Amino acid sequence: MATPITPVILSGGSGSRLWPVSRKLRPKQFLPLISEDRTLFQSTLERLDGLVDKQPAIVVCNEEHRFMVAEQLQGIDQANQGILLEPVGRNTAPAVAVAALCLLDKTGQDPVMLVLPADHVISDVTAFQQAIVQACSLAEDGYLVTFGITPLSPETGYGYIEQGAPITGFDNAWQVATFAEKPTVETASAYLAGGKHLWNSGIFMFKASTFLHELETHRPEILEACKKSFKQAQHDMDFIRLDAASFHACPSDSIDYAVMEHTRHAATVPLNAGWNDVGAWSAVWEVSERDAANNVLRGNVMTHDAGNNLVFTEDRLVTLVGVDDLIVIETKDATLVAHKSKAQDVKRIVTALEAEGRSEAIIHRLVNRPWGCYDSVDAGERFQVKRITVKPGAKLSLQKHHHRAEHWIVVKGTAEVTCDDKIFLLTENQSTYIPLGSVHRLANPGKVPLELVEVQSGSYLGEDDIVRLEDQYGRNEA
Repeated sequence: MATPITPVILSGGSGSRLWPVSRKLRPKQFLPLISEDRTLFQSTLERLDGLVDKQPAIVVCNEEHRFMVAEQLQGIDQANQGILLEPVGRNTAPAVAVAALCLLDKTGQDPVMLVLPADHVISDVTAFQQAIVQACSLAEDGYLVTFGITPLSPETGYGYIEQGAPITGFDNAWQVATFAEKPTVETASAYLAGGKHLWNSGIFMFKASTFLHELETHRPEILEACKKSFKQAQHDMDFIRLDAASFHACPSDSIDYAVMEHTRHAATVPLNAGWNDVGAWSAVWEVSERDAANNVLRGNVMTHDAGNNLVFTEDRLVTLVGVDDLIVIETKDATLVAHKSKAQDVKRIVTALEAEGRSEAIIHRLVNRPWGCYDSVDAGERFQVKRITVKPGAKLSLQKHHHRAEHWIVVKGTAEVTCDDKIFLLTENQSTYIPLGSVHRLANPGKVPLELVEVQSGSYLGEDDIVRLEDQYGRNEA
């Protein structure tokens, strides 16, 4: 019997170069950037369907993204072996280490781990799965496998893998001679001409025990911190909350630096499957369907005499006339206009926004919550207007506010309202008033989404003016 393959999905990236659509609290992996009905995270899981001996995945993500992960898994009917919650990002080596520890503890077996970033695009699923099968036999034999992408151009944004000698007894597999950092254009051109270098995809395959042994050999302090964090983790349904103090103390390092560059058992399998890491808007343009003028257009867009552009719009009509090679991204609270050749520099805007403490770097105007979402429609001195959507059967926390009162107007569906000692129903076109300081809750007892308009008024309207008395989602934050 073959060793079972367990996907380990790494979902901790921030995707700052895909701002303003990708933001800290809803980064690119959880967005439908290429397919309009599947996020990158969901596509990563679905391209594994049909693999023999594939087990349910284990997911490693930021604690702030836990409900998005759970909801997106449910949305494509994917079982899982656990959602590991990182209290802080510590790069890929600790993330994979806690996943390996979890799998050994949970299954009592020593599975082959297929480590996959959640934000890649792979167009040829058949070729991808064939490469996985080839790599699995190497992993079973004690190798740590990295998948190398045959380079198509002298790309300076990727690390490179130099192929060494072929590995006897295995098809299409080579020892790794060296790993190389992101090169200059001249060096990358030499790599391309030499024919022995591959792009480093960031996809790996190895047995759980093999990785932990190599990590203990080369970075024992990382393994020790991960063991402490996992041993003291709290389990909450599918969520496994790593111990914050132990994980904060863990050194931050990548799989490449911590293990792959030092091990004597590194192997590479070439992967020619239409891979793209979707690292910037220019990459989204490359992998998306284009019109006759080579434009990628999504949303309410019109063009005239314009070509090679990428235009995404969430809300307003966007028009382009007589321009080429532009990236135009419109959201409800921010607009990006950039030349396609400068797509990598978008993260500089995000850095500047963060330095100024601007919310546009962190959160969208439309904010997702485990119970639904809200859209901040308007705000001014001492007032704020939100459109709130509550999923069928969901309810907000039992709470109160010290600084604001609220008016609720039901637009669609039925609301169950708790206000102090009263519980009552509201239907379409009905409204109620929640006085400052009242203990209240909003719930949707119906079978269709509940939509309502909330008008807040008071001296302070921040999301941190919420005192939660009871919450079914185990939250302490807004």
